[in-house]
Amino acid sequence: MSKKSKCPNFWGKNILIILIVIGFFIGGSSIFEAKIQKIEAELAEFSIEEILENRLAIVQGNSLLPISDHFNPEPKVTRKLNVIITAYSSSILETDGSPYITASGKWVEEGIVANNLLPFGTKIRIPELYGDKVFVVEDRMHWRKGYYHVDIWFPSYWQALNFGSKRAYIETLEG
Repeated sequence: MSKKSKCPNFWGKNILIILIVIGFFIGGSSIFEAKIQKIEAELAEFSIEEILENRLAIVQGNSLLPISDHFNPEPKVTRKLNVIITAYSSSILETDGSPYITASGKWVEEGIVANNLLPFGTKIRIPELYGDKVFVVEDRMHWRKGYYHVDIWFPSYWQALNFGSKRAYIETLEG
């Protein structure tokens, strides 16, 4: 057999294989599109109200995942307390021991408050003064201050002094 007789046969087989592969990709893509349409139809069965009520999130347009309570934008108020609110800073005159470490062992930072009634980690709001800002109880005060007194930490002595003393309601938050 000569080489010329093998060439047409060789190209005929390759063309056939190429046509089969192209047909597979064309047919495969239409199957993929059908699956996407089926998923979209299933998602369309859920109304927006059901999605919000069941706390589900649509991810990448084709998946529903439950939303954790960690992302709950509005924490529940467990109780309201009428308290005296004052301020303190990390000056030696206002603190015991190390002035930058709270009674719970954490470093002071914006949003920390001291209180003798509430457990460490309790989240509170002071809506009359700070709106929706959340504070965390991480420090204690002298026992003479009592339970219905909240001390807000400020980074400087002068900021704390300028805050003064106020009477307001605090809201303790769930979680």
